[in-house]
Amino acid sequence: MQWSIKLGTVAGTEIRVHVTFALLLIWIWVMHYRIGGLPAAWEGVAFIISVFLCVLLHEFGHIAAARCFGIKTPDITLLPIGGVARLERSPTKPFEEFVTAVAGPLVNIVIATLLVALIGGTLGWEQIVAPQDPRINFLARLAGVNIFLFLFNMIPAFPMDGGRVLRAIFAWRLSWTRATKLAARVGQAIALAMGIFGVFVNPLLILIAIFVYFAAETEAQGNELQAISDGTSIADVMITRFATLDPQARVGDAVELLLATSQSEFPVVDKAGRFEGLMTREGIVQAMRERGTNAPVLGIMRRDIPTVDVRSHIDVSLRLMQEASAPAVAVVDRSQRVVGLMNYETVRELLMLREADEQFQPGHRNRQPRQ
Repeated sequence: MQWSIKLGTVAGTEIRVHVTFALLLIWIWVMHYRIGGLPAAWEGVAFIISVFLCVLLHEFGHIAAARCFGIKTPDITLLPIGGVARLERSPTKPFEEFVTAVAGPLVNIVIATLLVALIGGTLGWEQIVAPQDPRINFLARLAGVNIFLFLFNMIPAFPMDGGRVLRAIFAWRLSWTRATKLAARVGQAIALAMGIFGVFVNPLLILIAIFVYFAAETEAQGNELQAISDGTSIADVMITRFATLDPQARVGDAVELLLATSQSEFPVVDKAGRFEGLMTREGIVQAMRERGTNAPVLGIMRRDIPTVDVRSHIDVSLRLMQEASAPAVAVVDRSQRVVGLMNYETVRELLMLREADEQFQPGHRNRQPRQ
């Protein structure tokens, strides 16, 4: 993840922390300093670090369960809003999904149980609802946070672990894609209820509700794309009829192609057909404003556009586009000649076609059987 710093490696998994985490520590220090001076400020920082150690153990719970099914975890990134463990691949069987998802929250229950035992077996409601109050016992507050982490993560909505548990339960009876859609809809219903509740109780719940709602939609779309990409190569769906630009072309040439075609991206290729860069619609418009039609495309085109082999699967191209924040990838053959383009418009068309096909399938029952 960009803007993250590597802290170390544990059991083959990199532990990284996002730079914005430092802003959280500074904010906590200032807030606690106002309440109780310097001792309270440093105790607040220590408390937040302890909370994130619990979050880290939570993620390692997921990692330990995933490794039981042969799934590796390259890294964990700690963010101000929690931790993100990047799995080498997602579980594809209900039992694997269920065990991997529930393992993290169970770690929080174990931590809370141990902390409650250390403080003598007492934990009041105030420790759970006011973990930021430095006047409450440090370990009691930490136990309360772990109980909260368990309850929050078990909400049956993506991207929380509870959403994945719910999908695993549905997937025992339904297809994986159908289970994902159903779990996403349940999560969105919960998000709407949370948002309405937040209007009357706490505006922060509205922000959480918005995040949960769109995370559920993203999970459903991502799963649809994964279902499409399984066994489908880029060669089957890439754009094969497209206009290109010569390295000696000017912005005016790109403008003419933009007006004459329906393309949004134009590969710049040399005489041998090898990829040199990409002119985008935004780049063409900006160049017209700042440099005029005589500016060479070589000084304006994007050179950070990834290329992908024509024999690769669709998910490879999508991952490359996301990692490079690129609008498209150039598809090349063994000679590195550009033979196609893959962009987000192609991905959207795939999703629409799949949805249309699913809606059409029930109608097949009304057809007359072959004689």
